[in-house]
Amino acid sequence: MQASERIYPAVVGQMAEAIRDAQGREVLFVGRIDSEGRVRAIVVAARGDESSVPALGPHMEKGDVVLHNHPGGNLRPSRADLGIASDLGSRGIGFFIVDNQVDSLYIVAEPIQAKEKRPLREEELAGILEPGGMLARKMADYEARESQIQMLRFTARAFNEGGIAIAEAGTGVGKSLAYLIPALAWVCQNDERVVISTATINLQEQLMDKDIPLVRKLLGKDVPAVLVKGRGNYLCRTRLQEALEEKTFFDENASALEDLGAWSRETPTGSRSDLPFVPGEGLWSQVCSEADACLGLRCAQREKCFLLKARREAAAARILVVNHHLLFADLSLRVHGMGFDTTAVLPPFRKIVFDEAHNIENSATSFFSENLSRLMVHRAMGRLLRSKGPTRGGILPKMEGIAGVPAASAEKIPALIAAARAAAESLEAATLPLVMATGNFRLTEDSAEAAEEALFRMRALQQNLLDLAENLAVLLNGLSEEDQERPEAYETRMMIKRIEEMAGVCGDFRAYGEKPERIFWIERKPTGTGSVFVNYVSTPLSIGGLMREAVYEPFDTLVFTSATLTINKDFRFWKSRLGLNGEEGARGEIFESPFDYKGRVLFGVPGDAPPPESETYGEFLADFVRQAILAAEGGALVLFTSYSLLKKTSAAVRPALEQAGITLFCQGDGERSRLLRGFTAEVSSVLFATDSFWEGVDAPGDTLRMVIICRLPFRVPTDPVLLARMEAIRRQGGNPFVELSLPEAVMKFKQGFGRLMRRTADRGVVLVTDGRIVTKNYGGLFISSLPETRRSMKSAASLMEDVENFLAKPSGRPGPATA
Repeated sequence: MQASERIYPAVVGQMAEAIRDAQGREVLFVGRIDSEGRVRAIVVAARGDESSVPALGPHMEKGDVVLHNHPGGNLRPSRADLGIASDLGSRGIGFFIVDNQVDSLYIVAEPIQAKEKRPLREEELAGILEPGGMLARKMADYEARESQIQMLRFTARAFNEGGIAIAEAGTGVGKSLAYLIPALAWVCQNDERVVISTATINLQEQLMDKDIPLVRKLLGKDVPAVLVKGRGNYLCRTRLQEALEEKTFFDENASALEDLGAWSRETPTGSRSDLPFVPGEGLWSQVCSEADACLGLRCAQREKCFLLKARREAAAARILVVNHHLLFADLSLRVHGMGFDTTAVLPPFRKIVFDEAHNIENSATSFFSENLSRLMVHRAMGRLLRSKGPTRGGILPKMEGIAGVPAASAEKIPALIAAARAAAESLEAATLPLVMATGNFRLTEDSAEAAEEALFRMRALQQNLLDLAENLAVLLNGLSEEDQERPEAYETRMMIKRIEEMAGVCGDFRAYGEKPERIFWIERKPTGTGSVFVNYVSTPLSIGGLMREAVYEPFDTLVFTSATLTINKDFRFWKSRLGLNGEEGARGEIFESPFDYKGRVLFGVPGDAPPPESETYGEFLADFVRQAILAAEGGALVLFTSYSLLKKTSAAVRPALEQAGITLFCQGDGERSRLLRGFTAEVSSVLFATDSFWEGVDAPGDTLRMVIICRLPFRVPTDPVLLARMEAIRRQGGNPFVELSLPEAVMKFKQGFGRLMRRTADRGVVLVTDGRIVTKNYGGLFISSLPETRRSMKSAASLMEDVENFLAKPSGRPGPATA
């Protein structure tokens, strides 16, 4: 058969070119077919030798076709071909053989064409959650929630009709089941993969351990679901082996390194979360899987690779639970050339549910930012060459052992490595004065003069890195064709790419004026060992264009959900931040919380609180917080926007709390998870916390009876990304406070308020000590964005009486709290 009968001409040309690039050796392609059964697109999945090529399961989907060439021109399938075709055919994947010119074609097995999509039966799925439905029959204490049922219908319509659906689901709606039931039902009916993306590991674990198993039971289907983690969570056997062989460089971690070696021989997953001990960050970074250090097909440990095993499990699954950052890593690869029909970080998919969608802008901004630091340069240089006394390790010594490597060029490399290290040190020394006072510095036309010396030294670092990359390339150029395929040669190519990327960040900083779509800024960060380092960051000014290219346009169905997506019941702010305001057909609905906020929550503001910026505010706050916590007998979460104010307030109230037998946990005294465990385990304890604790704290019942918000959560006006985005709004004739600062603060305020009520039976008090919520015109926007509660806005003394009376009422309907 002529290949052109089943393969489009453009694809024939791509295949022939790939085979020529492989010097006529065997190449394995994965093809996508159209409705007529013709191959419309291909991706090169693997390359082999003159007689064989590896078959890579994670690249292949039902309905795909695997194509590979027979260099000798005889298209008759070998025994190995027939075995592979049989395995693939059982999964609905076809198998074609072509000659090197892609003129002739032999069909060993036809792919199974994708079936027409079967729409979800909305009424049937809603019935699962209705009174007397399947869930009620499985859970004796189940109470149907109309808002949850309506959200399930909304999500099911989104899966059937496609497009963009936005659902704000108040606390207690049960949004996880409302989207999981349609998602798993869609998988069952259409065998089409769905990605569930979240911001936090807590929600991922809840989905995997509790919600998805429940939905499987409700549907009576064992839908395969996998929690997909980033590669840095997995041990790399090759890097571990190198570390064990170079134990001289790990004196302080020698024991932990040996423990990792023993664990690697027993663990079935290689996942860091399964470790029976906690290795130091420095040690784990030396042995975990990294894209820059991955040898891929050239790795001798490939068949035992923990990451590859996890990716195979993901390929076999139909529900993938991921975090936002990992999803954006996948989407970035697709946008930059891999396309949306093949495996990138994740296997291909067409539908995404974004939970905790209020975090998407931050997650996307973080992922699409580019970073450079002294530590990154030193780490890369250490990968190339590390020495301790007479012992040398790294890529360079391995390259020097290959015949054909120019000795003169290799001798230059150590000096170039040392020069790059020195240039990074020099750059940081010149930059530190810019960030010592405020912690950050934004590079603009107005500030460029102050950064002149730093930019001059950045130019030197850029040149040092480029010189090093050029000389490493000379080492490769001297290798034979066969040696070019050696693992150490591949590692060198990867390092050249990484070094050039770092040089590229330097070049972008120096050309900051030519890149108005980026924000260039510098920050001072702690190293974790008591010292600091400087981080150079290039951040996108807006993520709207990136979201459109990577998310809105390529995918069939997108569901965004969170408890906080609106300001005063309006989605416009959240949509504007994600570039969604211009998207036709983006449907948004609000599903109200079923909780009795009016009967079970008192919202109070002390009317005599001094302004937060006044000198007397700190003293007032400490006295008010002390009285409130004593009135509640603990069980309080106190949220700050400033770590310094947290420390001052905690120092002032600690003696009184200790005397009352109330344990005080403070952010900074330990890891977040340990603080939360301690707080939730001890009913009378209190937790003082800042930024990250405004969300993700789930402490139902008596553990949390009071939330105190010490200041409206406006971001500090020195934040370089915030400043740049505010200036962009001003240049377009807008009001940056009204369009960005205020709604952003309201969204975070809603998150903080939401920490109190987590279950139907919860009750308690939310106190806001920032008087601007009642004295400023914009204060009403904060209050109107909350559920309706009982309110008390009086003097601190009178408010405290209302708090004591409210907390003393055992019933769900406390006595009145008058204004």
